This record gives sequence, C-alpha cells and structure tokens, in this order.
Amino acid sequence: MEPAKKRAQTCCFTGHRQIPQEERKRIVDKLEGIIISLYQRGVCYYGAGGALGFDALAARTVLRLRESCPGMKLILVLPCLTQTRGWRPEDVAEYEHIKAQADKVVYTAQQYTPGCMHKRNRHLVDHSGVCVCYLTREKGGTAYTVNYAKKQGLNVVNTAF
Repeated sequence: MEPAKKRAQTCCFTGHRQIPQEERKRIVDKLEGIIISLYQRGVCYYGAGGALGFDALAARTVLRLRESCPGMKLILVLPCLTQTRGWRPEDVAEYEHIKAQADKVVYTAQQYTPGCMHKRNRHLVDHSGVCVCYLTREKGGTAYTVNYAKKQGLNVVNTAF
C-alpha cells in the first residue's frame, strides 16, 4: 500500500502520563467514541508510544474495540528496549500485557538516549493522518508532539475537553 494511503488510515495517540483518577472514565468514553468514528471512516491502524497514562489507556481501548472492529490494528512504537526501567512492577506487567497483544511492535532505537522519546513521537506523527491526544499543559513532550502534528498537517483531536 502506498504511504499516503496508509497514513490516511492511521491514527496516533499522545498524552500525559498523569491523568486524574476522576477524569479516566470520561476520557475512555470519549476515546471509544473517537476511535469508533475514525474506524467507520476507514482508519484501522492505531499507534501508541507505550508510555504510562494516556498511551496505556488508548492502547487498552483499541484492544477492547478490536474484538468488534474487523481489521483494527494496534501498533506500538516504542522509544527503546529499556523503556520500562525504573517503572513499578505493576506498570511493567501492564506494559508487557499490552505489548503481547499488539499487532506490531516497532522500536525507534535499541538503547535509551536523551532524544529517543522525541524520535518515537515524531515517528508516530510522521506515519499518521490524525492525532488523538490528552493535552492539558502547553509544555512538555505531549505539547511538543501535538504542535509537531499540527505543523505536519494532522487533524488533532484533544480528549481533555
């Protein structure tokens, strides 16, 4: 399939690692609606970066919806092999569970480097036609990624509001 067509069929996720507990259900409900709407318009590839917080919520939502949406695929784009270093054991277990169910796993680097998270984020955006985010602050990795997505001409949908 030519890259432009595949990109039009691909959505990436980016968002904060910390999501207030009282916001989670609303965000998941909103995510479900957005993903189903995108799927009905031909978007079948969903890329997540494997981080804690919004990435994990989005990946779990795709995995749940995949059961009733033929052809829906979860693609994990991970920054390095040691992404979970320093994480709590329960977070590592969830990460491994999601990774085991993903349709494809891509590593943008073997080892951690200071720029590897940005490289992963740019890879997600560069291969997508739409970006679904959870953005509440104008600084940090999520803001950088959303601004990059806008500069690349992606349609950006923010689940925070």
